[in-house]
Amino acid sequence: MTASVHIAQLLKHCTEAASTIHAECAEALATKEDHGQVTAIAGCGPALVDLLSRQASITHGLYGDTAGNATTAPTAVGDRESGSLRRYDLALKRLEDIASIAYSKFYAYLFKDLPACWRQLYTDARILKFCLLFLKSPYAATYGLDGVSSNGTLAGGHAHGSLDELVKTLDLALILAGAAGERRGRGWIDRALDLLRCIWLAERQGRDINRDFIASGDRPAKRAKLTGGHGSSNISSTSITDYTFSNYEPFAPPVMHPIRKVEAPSIEEFQTYMDHPPDLKLGPEPLIICNALREWPALSTRPWNQPSYLLSQTLDGRRLVPVEVGRSYVDEGWGQRLITFGEFLREHIDGNSRSDNDDRNESSKTLVSKEQEHGREEEEEEEDNTSPQKQKPKTAYLAQHQLFVQLPGLRGDILVPDYCYTSPPPHPTDPRIDQPELDEPLLNAWFGPPGTISPLHHDPYHNVLAQVVGRKYVRLYAPRETARLAARGRENGVEMGNTSRLDVGVLEGWDRRPEEDHDDNGDEVEEGRGTGSRDRDAFAAIPFVDCILGPGDALYIPIGWWHYVRGLSVSFSVSFWWN
Repeated sequence: MTASVHIAQLLKHCTEAASTIHAECAEALATKEDHGQVTAIAGCGPALVDLLSRQASITHGLYGDTAGNATTAPTAVGDRESGSLRRYDLALKRLEDIASIAYSKFYAYLFKDLPACWRQLYTDARILKFCLLFLKSPYAATYGLDGVSSNGTLAGGHAHGSLDELVKTLDLALILAGAAGERRGRGWIDRALDLLRCIWLAERQGRDINRDFIASGDRPAKRAKLTGGHGSSNISSTSITDYTFSNYEPFAPPVMHPIRKVEAPSIEEFQTYMDHPPDLKLGPEPLIICNALREWPALSTRPWNQPSYLLSQTLDGRRLVPVEVGRSYVDEGWGQRLITFGEFLREHIDGNSRSDNDDRNESSKTLVSKEQEHGREEEEEEEDNTSPQKQKPKTAYLAQHQLFVQLPGLRGDILVPDYCYTSPPPHPTDPRIDQPELDEPLLNAWFGPPGTISPLHHDPYHNVLAQVVGRKYVRLYAPRETARLAARGRENGVEMGNTSRLDVGVLEGWDRRPEEDHDDNGDEVEEGRGTGSRDRDAFAAIPFVDCILGPGDALYIPIGWWHYVRGLSVSFSVSFWWN
């Protein structure tokens, strides 16, 4: 399909969103006096619901009646009368106000206790903002008029800038609010982003064809690009297609007590392994399963070790992702940021992983909003220093993120291991840790540079950790060693009992001791994370098993087993929790 067809579909999609939001708000306002069950959005109060309703009405009015003609784009806002522009600008401001109010409620509750109405209010405000931004973008201008260059492709700079803001707006709803809302929510946002990606691919392909047509042999060759979509023709060359992440490993710990390895067992054999452990009190033990991922496209036809492919699945690196910044989540100074996937690749994974979006504006900064400021204060303090040399960026880790919910395209590159549909045993020593049975396995992504660390901890589910890119060192301690592993307690209102005070890297001499490991008097903290000889000897006496995982390996981690995970190279892993 041409870009114009996808543009028309997205315009219709936005028109329908504005209409349904307005109708749902009207329904909520009409039932506010009803003592029966009210709609989710009504929980935010009539004043906010009415304010959202009015912005939906303005948005719908600006779009006009396009539902009956899906192939004709409405006139761009920039060509409308000044009255419409005033309404447009006012609606954008009011939607930002609504989103800000809703987001402020996120800090008043633990996320699991946050009333759904505030998440839906935030999501709907972002959806309406997206609709307004798209209406004013070059994409929505009448095809062949404003926003379109003479060769029939969208005007580059303005289109790219609009695309950045459009993607950011919807990703904030996905990441921060979970895209709440039964009638729109995630389904609406996924569809909008898919159409936006189709428009981007069509526009890019047209631009590349035009560039090839006008290029002459006398012109200097441009630097090769790393962007491209699976199945598309917009990767510049075979050499770029084959470019992969570096395998460089600054340090690799020795494996002292190797975990047993087996070739991929059948699901029946794996069930038997869990049902009949050598030590009934201990339960099943960790197991490395080789060649369990051989059918994954992520290891073959849709390779995750190629930056070009990952960029193609993130709208040329524009998608926002939450990253952990710092050595470990238990260290002082650790924080979280929302940055574009392209910046994450370029600044923290591989400096050669550059996209067209980077080439367009070398000096561009991270897309920052109020919501994205979280966790940046520590970094800004450290930027004020007297060193003339640029500070080495802190380690950043895309850790325990539901990336496959945010990017459904990547979800199709992996398969849930059959082992996650077995019936595993309960926790061997503490039944309080067992969780209600899951309907489906929980999937999380772990992507980072060499040196990423998940400190010693245990999880409330059985886990299959699948290694897709690079290598990781994993050390495990049995649940019966819990008393010797110095579990943390409640810290700053957060329950941390599943995480150890023992810093494996420091106690083994692999890492420097973090500066914050001193008390207020500057004395070394002895408990748990001290580095004295007695602490080292006591730690060394605790039995463990360990391994190094490579691409295609899967590690079974039974429930309750403490594990420390260290990235040795650029590494991409997927964890599957099940019970």
